[in-house]
Amino acid sequence: MAQKKVVSIEDRIPKLKQARKKKANRRLLFYLSIFFILISIIVYLQSPLSYIRTIQVEGNSFLQDNEIVKQANLTDNKNIWTIDTDAVESILNDSPIIASAKVSRKLPWTVSITVEEYELVGYTQKESTYYPVLGNGTTLQSMAKKTYNGDAPLLKGFNKETYLHRLTNEMEKLPETIRNLISEVHWTPEKDNNDKMRLYMNDGFIVDARIPNFADSMEIYPSIVSQLEEESEGIIHIGVGAYFESFHNGKKGQEAEKGD
Repeated sequence: MAQKKVVSIEDRIPKLKQARKKKANRRLLFYLSIFFILISIIVYLQSPLSYIRTIQVEGNSFLQDNEIVKQANLTDNKNIWTIDTDAVESILNDSPIIASAKVSRKLPWTVSITVEEYELVGYTQKESTYYPVLGNGTTLQSMAKKTYNGDAPLLKGFNKETYLHRLTNEMEKLPETIRNLISEVHWTPEKDNNDKMRLYMNDGFIVDARIPNFADSMEIYPSIVSQLEEESEGIIHIGVGAYFESFHNGKKGQEAEKGD
């Protein structure tokens, strides 16, 4: 029968001491690492290393990057951690062009600004100058154009801001595919109907409509057009009901219901 090897306590003591020493060294190294990390953070926060060096702006088309940075009151001599992102977002959201803004930090020294602007829904015209109009009714006087490229409808006759704002609010709700079909919108108020307007479409049709619920009413337009013969010419009336009135025979076509 094999004899078990007996290790004396004297032989084990040096190994125990060595293990304890390694454990103590590891603990010391851990605490030193934490200490230097904390010192590095303090140095970073208190030094120019934490100052803003880069400001990224995304999502803008009407406003230039430097205009947004100026509105946000951000400069490269500010500590990135002293910025109140909520306050900066609130300032930017006060802009008549910006619908929403998001401000965030990107370590070590970058601030990111992402904006969503109100959509371009049309142009107003004064003499030979065209002014972009946004979905909230803001007319961009500083971005006047001498030429019209047809990227949004012309809004004509809206000499009262109230009705222009109502229309632009509806225009922004329209699917882009339908809005792109509109060439011109003329405000044609009547004695008992100030909301009346007439649209000239890029496909040759004319639409008689009202401002209230205009976006909902226009959703049926593609369905009505798809039911008409290719050579048809006339006026499409939309509102409570919807029907087509031909120029050729003066008769009203079949009434079309939403959902056809």
